[in-house]
Amino acid sequence: MNILLLEDDVSYKETIQEYLESLSYSVESFENGDEVVDTLYCKKYHLLLLDIRVPGKSGYEIVKMLRANKDDTPVIFITSLTDINNLSIGYELGCNDYIRKPFAAQELKYRVEQVLKLFYLHSNEERFSLNNEYSYNLTQGELFYKEEAITLTPKEQKVLDYLITHLSEYVSAKQLWEDVWEEKMVTEANIRMCIKKIRDKTDVDLIVSKKGFGYKIDRKR
Repeated sequence: MNILLLEDDVSYKETIQEYLESLSYSVESFENGDEVVDTLYCKKYHLLLLDIRVPGKSGYEIVKMLRANKDDTPVIFITSLTDINNLSIGYELGCNDYIRKPFAAQELKYRVEQVLKLFYLHSNEERFSLNNEYSYNLTQGELFYKEEAITLTPKEQKVLDYLITHLSEYVSAKQLWEDVWEEKMVTEANIRMCIKKIRDKTDVDLIVSKKGFGYKIDRKR
C-alpha cells in the first residue's frame, strides 16, 4: 500500500515514515504542500497523511483541491493541539480521520488500518476471503491459500495490492501501467506476463480477465 506523508517537522516525518515502512507500507514523504500538489497530479496513493500547517499549500487546501477534482483518496489529518478546534473544517472538506500530536505509534497503526479497511473493503475485517480458498490481509499485504502465505515478487505484490484495492472492479492494463508501473517503458505483454506469474503461483481463476475491460479479483460471496 502506497502512503503519502506531508509533515514539515523533520523528526516527526522520519519517525512516522520509518514506523510505517516497518509495517510494510511504501511511504513517500514531503515537507512542503506545494510539492505534494505537484506529485498528486502525476501519481496516485492509497492513503494521504497530511499535516495541516506546512509551508506552501496547507493540508486543508490540498484536500479541498482533491475533492473538487473528484479524487476520493482517503486522508488522515495530522493535527496539533492548536488545530483541534478546527476538526469540523477538515471533515467538511472530506477528510476520513484525524490523529492528534503527540501520538503513539500504535495509535497511528490502528487509525491507518481502520481507514484503509473501511475505505477499500467497507469492512472492519482484518483478513477477508477471496475465491478458491484464498484470503488476503490488507494491512499486512499478505495473500494466503488456506493458512499458507504465498510469496510474490515486489512487482507482483504491487499488482495484487492494486487489484485488491479495486476489489470486484475491472482494472485496465492502462490503469496498471499508469499506477503500478508509473508509466515506465513496459508493454501490455509485460503486464500480461506479470498477471500470468501471479496465476501460476495461485489459481488461474483468482484474477479474472475480460477482453476490453481488464482484470479483477472478486471477494468470496
